[in-house]
Amino acid sequence: MASRAQNLQDNYEPRPDPQSLTANKDPSQNSSTNVDYEPHPDQSIQITPERQNIIDCITKLYSGSASEEDMQVYAGEAIYDDPWSYCDTRYKIAGQWYGIPKVMASSKTLATEVVSNTDTQLAFKMKQEYTPRVVHFSKAVNSLVTLTLDGDGKVKYHKDMWNHKDYSHEGLGKVMKTLNGDYLTGITRPPKELCMAD
Repeated sequence: MASRAQNLQDNYEPRPDPQSLTANKDPSQNSSTNVDYEPHPDQSIQITPERQNIIDCITKLYSGSASEEDMQVYAGEAIYDDPWSYCDTRYKIAGQWYGIPKVMASSKTLATEVVSNTDTQLAFKMKQEYTPRVVHFSKAVNSLVTLTLDGDGKVKYHKDMWNHKDYSHEGLGKVMKTLNGDYLTGITRPPKELCMAD
């Protein structure tokens, strides 16, 4: 990993505690790992309009907006980290989002719930319904999204967790995630303007 990306990771990677953030008071609603990633919008923490705009931009990207305007929520140097991809610039992150309209017939955010809001981090549960173009079978996925923000309110680290385990940045899994992040831009071709620093 390049020193620049390592510095970003060292300084901005969130380490959310899924159990404390998401466990339901009714144990029967939790998974076997004592987490409940099902969003409950009525229980969402109140946030400022600026913070809500960040979530709105992020969920529009998940839903296939492939928009330069929505991408401006990220700092020029930022990391995106999920089970499949590790991207260490805004341009590489755009490579992921610009791919959604190419592989999904539809992607819809069904619900969100803000579970944490601090000076530097914002965490929310999200239910996203994906319908691939190849097989028109819709599947809803629940996840915990944690964003680390810089002093300008830009996203520096975006972590999307699909289960209770945090991500390892070692071994073959990390290599595959990084390759996906590095090469997808060549296929999805996001606007070069997104390479520019803020």
